[in-house]
Formats: sequence, C-alpha cells, structure tokens
Amino acid sequence: QVQLVESGGGLVQAGGSLRLSCAASGRIFSVQDMGWYRQAPGKQRELVAITPSTGITNYADSVKGRFTISRDNAKRTVYLQMNSLKPEDTAVYYCNAKITNRELRTNEYWGQGTQVTVSS
Repeated sequence: QVQLVESGGGLVQAGGSLRLSCAASGRIFSVQDMGWYRQAPGKQRELVAITPSTGITNYADSVKGRFTISRDNAKRTVYLQMNSLKPEDTAVYYCNAKITNRELRTNEYWGQGTQVTVSS
C-alpha cells in the first residue's frame, strides 16, 4: 500500500504565502516524478508544478516566479512554496507522484487534496 499525505493548506490574504507538503509512505521501492495539481470550482484539474527525480522542474505559466517546488528524496516528500498568492490561486491542491512499489510495479498516486483559499 502506498499513500500520499498532504498538509499545509488554509486561508490566506492576497499577497500572502503558504507552504504545502506531501509525504509518500508505504511499500515504496522508488519515487520518480512528484508534482502538484489544482482544481478550482467548475474547472478542470491543472498542473501547477512538477519535479522529476532528476532533471528540470516545470511550472504552469500562471505560477512562474511565485511558486517553488522542491523535494526531499530522503523523506520522500515534495513541497510547494506559494508566495504572492492571488485570489485566482484558490483551489483544491493535489499532490501527485509516480512511484514504483516493492513489487516493482509503477503507478501514479494522488493525495487527498488540501484546500487553499486566497481572500482579496
């Protein structure tokens, strides 16, 4: 069993900051890509940022320069530092990871989602 557990959402005023965390646990052999997606009411889920185990991170144009994704491989944790938040950043944020389990099967996993609300 593999799980992604998120934390760090909440309510913040425009211009403020929040930091999301997502830890992977369970019968894990290795973790490849880790990333964050978000879904606002009435909209499709969209990529926010992704960081591969090796390589260049990618960001949605709407968050470039404001959000920073990072990971701690030893802790199997990915973070999303969100600065200069705007009301349009309001959404449920989901952690996503591609993980190979101890049976050497690779699957995509999702966290439960954490609400981020930015007030104007």
